[in-house]
Amino acid sequence: MNRTLRAITAVVFICIIMFCAISLVQNMGRSLRVDLTEGKIYSLSDGTLKILGKLKQPVKLKLYYAKTAAMKGPDQIRFYNDYYFFVKELLGEYAARAPQGMIDYQVIDPRPYSEEEEEALRYDLKRFPITEEENFFFGLLVQTEFGVTKSIPFFSPDRQNFIEYDVSSLIDAAITRDKSRIGVLSSLPVMGDDVTGYMAQMMRMQGQQPKPSWTIIEQLKQQFEVKEIKPDVEEIKNEDFDVLLVIHPKDLPEKTQFAIDQYVLKGGRTIVCVDPHSIIDMPSQQAMMMMQEPPSSSSNLNTLLRTWGLEMPDQTFAGDRTLALSAAPRPNERPQKVIAYMDLNRPECFNAQNVMVSNLNMVRMIFSGVLRPIAAAAGTEGNASQVQLTPLLSTTNRGNTWTVTNPYELSMMDPSKLLDRFIEGTEPVHMAYFVSGRFKSSFPNGVTVSAEPAKTGDSEDEDQEKPEDPNTRLLTGLTEAAEDTQCAVVVFADVDFLSDIVAYQKTFFGAAPIGDNATLLLNAIDTVSGSGDLISIRSRGNFTRPFKRIDEIEAKAEEASAKEVADIQAKINGFQQKLREIASTAESKDQALLESTVQKEKQNIELEIRKAEGELQKVKREKREEIEGIGEWLRMINMTFVPGAILVVAIILSFYRTTRRRRYISHASDA
Repeated sequence: MNRTLRAITAVVFICIIMFCAISLVQNMGRSLRVDLTEGKIYSLSDGTLKILGKLKQPVKLKLYYAKTAAMKGPDQIRFYNDYYFFVKELLGEYAARAPQGMIDYQVIDPRPYSEEEEEALRYDLKRFPITEEENFFFGLLVQTEFGVTKSIPFFSPDRQNFIEYDVSSLIDAAITRDKSRIGVLSSLPVMGDDVTGYMAQMMRMQGQQPKPSWTIIEQLKQQFEVKEIKPDVEEIKNEDFDVLLVIHPKDLPEKTQFAIDQYVLKGGRTIVCVDPHSIIDMPSQQAMMMMQEPPSSSSNLNTLLRTWGLEMPDQTFAGDRTLALSAAPRPNERPQKVIAYMDLNRPECFNAQNVMVSNLNMVRMIFSGVLRPIAAAAGTEGNASQVQLTPLLSTTNRGNTWTVTNPYELSMMDPSKLLDRFIEGTEPVHMAYFVSGRFKSSFPNGVTVSAEPAKTGDSEDEDQEKPEDPNTRLLTGLTEAAEDTQCAVVVFADVDFLSDIVAYQKTFFGAAPIGDNATLLLNAIDTVSGSGDLISIRSRGNFTRPFKRIDEIEAKAEEASAKEVADIQAKINGFQQKLREIASTAESKDQALLESTVQKEKQNIELEIRKAEGELQKVKREKREEIEGIGEWLRMINMTFVPGAILVVAIILSFYRTTRRRRYISHASDA
């Protein structure tokens, strides 16, 4: 009886303890939660906490999720329920970590014809019809007491990794009255066609579609005031722009380079993207076939770069077998490694000491150029000592440079030939730099321009010296930055990494980012403009853990088979050359000869080509099987090690307990 009573008492006592513990957890809420993930992906970042700490006015967070409609929709809609719980919990964390009373958090299920549905439609939240009456919503409204309303129209699953950044930037934009102003200067149509609504309608009636702006520009417009600067300006006023973004400055006139120079010397923050070969700037294949020589697709600002302590060699590119992407050069062909396409996805690719890139995971670069530090340029003695150069993006230690002088080789790309040009190096190659310090002018004597009225980024300026020639004017300005001016420039040796075809992919819900390309630009803008609160949020967007061991095995296997593959490929190229010679010979021969000797030779060569191609496929297949075999073995070890260790520990504990029980029973029987 005593045993029974003690057992009942113990059960009741345990129930009381569990009840008290549950109540305590419910009352204390989120403060007891511990995020044990390596990247702390379930915790609000320091940047978010700083933004929440700035709240001086109440903010409403209204999460619109049509839960009732979702349950009536197809499976792809109902699957959003799990995603909804994730977003709901994250927004709850915002409300819990904000100063008391600063965030009013609501979850709304907008029913048909309700005021909530009307509000969702009024602020352009995306809707997806489920039935004749039911609409599916999944968006967010951020409202302040001053009437400012910002929105996330739809929580796309493609941006799940960027939710914290999207929400925090929305709150930051809502509580910040003044947006930063971004001036965009480019030789590419990054801003799209600047036409009125009427002109756009007329173009559509004529079967033409106005060119939209780049997705990255649209993303910038959500946070900043973005304005285009024409590539022939003579002055860019610092009071007009907080950040100057120069994209592909192709054949910029000297007066525009002088305008950029003066903007930087006066403390204007600048981001420059140059490129030795921009695929976005290439004409179509049809147009190229009609040209005798492909037009240049390069851009450079070496006059300015040299003053800043950098240079970008022409026709020189960065490469790395470890980072190279595989792509099919033409339809229906097998993918090959393209040395010109790189995914920077290793920790050593990003400067761990610079907040702009330290937490990035993957940046895709296409035909990226190379940036090299140099001594002070002529006429700027002493400038180098006042300039600090910080590399941002790099290859691994196996990276190197490669060159192409024939423009046709770039336009008609052959991955195998490009790969043959590449020789593995022993130190990283740099593709982006952050330059800061006190700069000197690249044009200490000014520049001479025509006597036509001056063009500026926003207005005209008549404060200019006049030379002896009445048809020209002399533009002069600062020869060096003021002593208390800290200049800052970010330079990228690639333009295409910002384009839609490289940085984004099309989905059902719109453009989804690929890697951290857009993140990198936004980080750069925040850094040079002096705002770093959002960087720690955005940098956590993607969290990947590459299987480095398998990558190393693959690299070694590829290196070992490279010569054999090259030999077979050379054999195939030789056979194909013979075929072309036979075809040219046959044109001058009669039909009878073609049907006899030439035809037989042609068939023999085609047979040799098929044999060589079979050998090539065999080598590649054996390499792939070797890699996959080792990879599967390693994966099996990793997958079975932990469960196996647990099983062994469990067996040992079970044996130990059994032994102890037997000893206890033996001692009890002896007693």
